[in-house]
Amino acid sequence: MSNAVISRLRAVFALPNDDPRKTLAVAVALCLACSVVVSATAVTLRPLQERNAALELRREVVKVAGLDDPGVSLEQAFEQIETVLVDLDTGELIDGGAAATYSYREAAQDPAQSLALGYDPGGIRRRPNRMPVYLVREDGALQTIVLPVYGQGLWSTMHGLLALAPDGRTAKGLTFYEQRETAGLGSEVASPKWLGQWPGKTVIGPDGEPVIEVVKGSVDPSAPNAEYKVDGLSGATLTSNGVESLMDFWLGEQGYGPFLARLDELGR
Repeated sequence: MSNAVISRLRAVFALPNDDPRKTLAVAVALCLACSVVVSATAVTLRPLQERNAALELRREVVKVAGLDDPGVSLEQAFEQIETVLVDLDTGELIDGGAAATYSYREAAQDPAQSLALGYDPGGIRRRPNRMPVYLVREDGALQTIVLPVYGQGLWSTMHGLLALAPDGRTAKGLTFYEQRETAGLGSEVASPKWLGQWPGKTVIGPDGEPVIEVVKGSVDPSAPNAEYKVDGLSGATLTSNGVESLMDFWLGEQGYGPFLARLDELGR
């Protein structure tokens, strides 16, 4: 800072306290100081926030895969899960060890790593070219496939994980670990009671197309095709529609469809 600037600042702060120029200068100085503190704090905390987010994601993967056990640590449970990277256009697995550190959120913001969507029922605008997938095996045989899914609800982008049986068609579990839908209404998308109806539902039909529906009201278990339907969220039609739409996208041709069609290559 030059001597001239310092001299001017001293002159301003030497003014009487009721001088508007001094009041303005103090306010500006405080704003600048606060912005520096906030920026420094954000930069300092970012690595910790990223580590916490990674741990929370692992916890959700373990839970939806049915491997959460009070007697087993998160690290031990996650070691039972194989993380792979899938090329969504071809359904092929990507060689290399990038899956563990890959961020589909960052990829979706990069035109070189994502696709601008024309057909966009999930409201995500750009789809990453690759997505992480989590596989659980027992004695070499595939037991569970966990797919990250996300899409637009009423107020937020809902991020979740869908667990499928080895047939690639039957749901074993679902979780939404990040959402900001209306409290008490759309937020029930993350409630254990609503999520508890997903295991056993058929999400992909015999022709390989998504069939799961989130219906208005309740599903009659005796009705035709009840295995393809789940109850809607009371008072949250747009959130319910968002769940159905994101499932339609991610289980379809532009999502995991090509990958699920190749499950035999994974030794199911």
